Formats: sequence, structure tokens, C-alpha cells
Amino acid sequence: MAVAETETYAFSADISQLMSLIINAFYSNKEIFLREIISNASDAMDKIQYQATTAPEKLATNPDLRIRVSADREAKTVTVEDAGIGMTRDELIANLGTIAKSGTKAFMEAISAGGDMS
Repeated sequence: MAVAETETYAFSADISQLMSLIINAFYSNKEIFLREIISNASDAMDKIQYQATTAPEKLATNPDLRIRVSADREAKTVTVEDAGIGMTRDELIANLGTIAKSGTKAFMEAISAGGDMS
């Protein structure tokens, strides 16, 4: 019996259209969007907690690591507040517009590799 020859083809996609489909499919769902925002808040707290291991003063102004979710029915808004640390300019450039990327996973990989996370 003869072995069939294999052919390989490259996957191609219009990335901006694909991103639009993904964003509309996932992030227009309020529950998924809220979960992502809370996940981002958790990442921010992981970051400040790690930095506080070598610089405890980072937690001096707000030592309570928490995420607060509140709703204003009249204004029809949900507010998510965290006690974490924000992103640097470089982190904003690298991460805004990026979906399905675990900030915690990247953070832990950088720590394991001995990276500077300040």
C-alpha cells in the first residue's frame, strides 16, 4: 500500500475582522466582560503584592488587597475598584487590544525567569 503524500497549507485570516468577531462574540456578553475586568483587577493586585515583598512601602497607603464591585441601578453602571497597581506605558502598549492572554501567567513566567517586575 502506498503512503499518501501530505500537503500543508498556511492558515490565513483578516486579523482585524477576526478580532472584531471575537470581541463581539465574547465581550458583548456582560458576564464575560465583567469576569475579564475582575481578572484584570486580580492581576493588578498580584503585581503590587509581589512588588511589596521587596518594597513594603508600596502597600503603606492601602494595605487591604481587595476588589470591590458596586452597582448603581439609577445610572445603570457597574464599578470595579481594586487596590492593585496599574500598568506602565510599555505594558499598556503591549496589552491593550490583546485578548485571551493571561496577565498572571505572563507575570509568573517572568518571575520564574528572574525578570524585573517593578
